[in-house]
Amino acid sequence: MPQKKYLVTGGAGYVGSVVAQHLLEAGHRVTVLDDLSTGFLEGVPAGAEFIEGRIQDAAKWLDSSYDAVLHFAAFSQVGESVVNPEKYWTNNVGGTMALLAAMRYAGVRKLVFSSTAATYGEPVSTPITETDPTAPTSPYGASKLAVDHMITGEAVAHGLAAVSLRYFNVAGAYGPSGNITCGERHDPESHLIPLVLQVALGKRESISVFGDDYPTPDGTCVRDYIHVADLAEAHLLALDAPTAGEHLICNLGNGNGFSVREVIETVRKVTGHPVPEVVAPRRGGDPAVLVASAATAHKLLGWQPSRADLAGIVSDAWAFARGRENAS
Repeated sequence: MPQKKYLVTGGAGYVGSVVAQHLLEAGHRVTVLDDLSTGFLEGVPAGAEFIEGRIQDAAKWLDSSYDAVLHFAAFSQVGESVVNPEKYWTNNVGGTMALLAAMRYAGVRKLVFSSTAATYGEPVSTPITETDPTAPTSPYGASKLAVDHMITGEAVAHGLAAVSLRYFNVAGAYGPSGNITCGERHDPESHLIPLVLQVALGKRESISVFGDDYPTPDGTCVRDYIHVADLAEAHLLALDAPTAGEHLICNLGNGNGFSVREVIETVRKVTGHPVPEVVAPRRGGDPAVLVASAATAHKLLGWQPSRADLAGIVSDAWAFARGRENAS
């Protein structure tokens, strides 16, 4: 495979850093653009060029030497987006609009965009397919859907070749040669697996289970977890999928669901630590089941997740969490 040059926006964040690492391992040149508002400098993989800056200013650095842009730079806290929606419209939508203009001016005509299952809102059926209605229930999801529409228009009008990848629940951690260095470190943390691991590490007394009366086998919500390394591999495949003027949209998930209590029990087994749980009231807007159909990604990208085992996902996340704890 010939070496290519890629700009990874948000490459100091969780998913962006893992994708940047995969691109480097494939022999490509990588530039990470991140303002470090939510990312971490130590997350930028060794071998990548780093630019501290905003996507709104991408035109300062983007030129025709780049083969494509992989776009991860976005605010992603659902709750925050409800109380501060303007932050999400300004950055996620306005920032992407500036990035698309910079790409057009530089003649960079290929894009892989980090979209989200939050574009669907409350599912009308399970598993969710790309043809299901999009009705986001938060400004975060709405901002991502708005960008998907923007990309479609850019593709039709200006010949952009683009893929939007709609993630479900990304989890796990990754590092070169088994040295796990890239994982979740959100502040504040809102994702279930790292929150349960914080209990195992003694940083929390218990984990809250928001509702145990859902119409699921054990009464708790069911979610589709995808290993971040599988996710990264989909991005590399997506770089070669679209043609000029085409915007593909693909769900990324395992097609299987695990309940909140299954995740907690798996953490207990992997870590050997008791994880006390406290049942709390349901949170508004939490669907009982969110599971993806990844048939489109398999058909169009040739992608198939290979790390679907929940214990393996939790084990990698646990290795990353312990590594950070030991280093602190």
